[in-house]
This record gives sequence, structure tokens and C-alpha cells, in this order.
Amino acid sequence: MAAQEYSQRLGALSQAQFQAALDRFDLGAFVRAEPIPWGLFGQNVFLTSTRGEYVLRGAPHYAWQFPKERFFTRLLHQGTPVPVPWPYLLEPSDELFGWSYAIMPRLPGLQLGAREAREGLSAQDKVGIARAMGETLAHAHTLTWPYAGEYDLETEGIRPLDVPFDAWVIWRLRSLLGEAIPLSDRTTEADVAWVEELIAEGREALAIPLEASFVMQDYKEGNAVALRQDGVWRISGLFDLMEPYFGDGEADLSRSVAVYAEEDLELARAFVRAYVTGARRYGRPLRPGFAARFPIYMLLDRLIIWQYGQRHGVWWAPSLTLREWAGPLTSLSVF
Repeated sequence: MAAQEYSQRLGALSQAQFQAALDRFDLGAFVRAEPIPWGLFGQNVFLTSTRGEYVLRGAPHYAWQFPKERFFTRLLHQGTPVPVPWPYLLEPSDELFGWSYAIMPRLPGLQLGAREAREGLSAQDKVGIARAMGETLAHAHTLTWPYAGEYDLETEGIRPLDVPFDAWVIWRLRSLLGEAIPLSDRTTEADVAWVEELIAEGREALAIPLEASFVMQDYKEGNAVALRQDGVWRISGLFDLMEPYFGDGEADLSRSVAVYAEEDLELARAFVRAYVTGARRYGRPLRPGFAARFPIYMLLDRLIIWQYGQRHGVWWAPSLTLREWAGPLTSLSVF
């Protein structure tokens, strides 16, 4: 379902329905509701009651979406200083709205996903926020697990990967590539050969042992809020935990680097440098071989987005091939 359709469904909800959702968790009397206009899928509504400010998140894409988000939100809340919306109150029944929903506290700060908010920032502010994003990501990666794995709804836990993490990454690359090929003529034979070249060049570095850590996968300013205190920016909230798994935290650098580099490469570098400094401070310095792994993780991130874009016919000029679009990002110098 498109974001506009989601937004229309959430915007059409009645005051009585919102009040019933608040009553479910004893959150006070309804004051107002405001659909959130940014974000890809339009699943969220700002909900104000006499008890406080909340976010109602509805119309899940999959049965596992909200339980998974609650699982990882709880882990970050309990195991790190990263600010996340807790408690994450989940109503699995579809009786009220026709779908399950979650309610969580609205986190304070500037909504970095709002275009008008970012347009009001100075160049210095943007660098400060990029640094804060790097520092916060380093904190998030202190959340570790005994093995690499993905969320499992049946056990409400983490299921180990069926193969070693490096083999899983290569499998994902090839799977996403295979899904994209029949969707358009923009994923060419030359692109396939290029992907295999990057895999071959980074395979040895990818196989270096790691301690599995939290990987958000969609780590970017659009999923965060920020506050400036005494002239220093900090991330005051991180949300939209639909895609996390446990693996190599380095993979989380890719999404933000790509977004920052599109605007200004120096923002990407400020983000990475802050992350590296924080990771070292928290006892998780970059492993040897980072420079060889970075192109693979960037390619993985780009293929996730490329496959989606080809499937839905969005975002790029139709003349661009995969390598023409993603190649410059895989070869970035991020220090």
C-alpha cells in the first residue's frame, strides 16, 4: 500500500477510535491527532492526550513488524543510552482499527525527517547533527548478541543465521541483484559482473571474525530527532526499528553516508569520524579490513533501495544503470 493510502486511512480515523486506543493503555483523554506528513509509508499519527504526547503507529506491513520493533526498542532501552520510544505499547488485536497498532511516547526534538526543519539549519548545525548521529550509532552498536541472527516472531527472539555472516551478506547481495534484474533493463550484465568484482575484492576482509552487534539497517536522520543544548547537538530520539538484525555494525554506516554524500561529502565524513571516535571510546574499534568491507556494505545498502525502486518505478532517471547510480558511493573516501 502506498504512503498516501496509509496516510488517508490513518487520517480518516475518528476521535472515538483514538480515545478507545488511549483508553486501552490508560493514557488519558483525547485532545488532538495529527497525521505525520513525512516518512515513506505514512503509518504514524501524533496523538495528544491529557496525559502527554504520543505517536500512534498503525497499519503494519507484516505480522512481525510491530513485535519486532518492540523487541529491538526494548533491547536498546535496557542495554544502551540510546533514546528510544519506551514504553512501546502494542495492541495486537485488529478489533478497533482493522489492524494492530502501537502507541509510544513522542520523543522531544527537531524532526530531522521534515524537509522544512532541515532547510532551517545552518551549515554548522548540519555538521553538528551528523556528528551526533555518528556518536549515537556508536552507542547503539554496544548492544551485542552471542551470534549473528534475525528476529523470529514465533520465538520472539533472535534466530541464528543458517550460514556464517560473511556468506549471508554475499547471499543477500546476489539475491537482491537477482530480484532486480527482471524488474527493468537497468540492471545489466555489466552490473552483475561489477557486483561479483566487488565481492571478490572484499571477500577476505568480510570473513574477518566479528562480535555480532545491533544493526538498524535504516539508520539515517529521517528516523531521528535532535536537540541542541549549550550549543551542542545530540540525538534525542531514534525510532522506526523495522529492519534491525544482529551482525556487523559497520553495515549501518552506509545508509547515512549515502544520504549525507548526496548533500555534502563533508557531512558524511563528519558522521564517520564521530562514529569511529565513539566506537573506539566504547571498546568497539573498527576491525582490520574496514576499507575493503565498506564497498560491499554500501553496495548491499544500495541494492536494497535499488531493488525497491525498480519494483515500484520510483526515484531515479530511467537512463541510470545500477553501477552508474551506486558506483560512486562504493568508491567514496569517507575519512
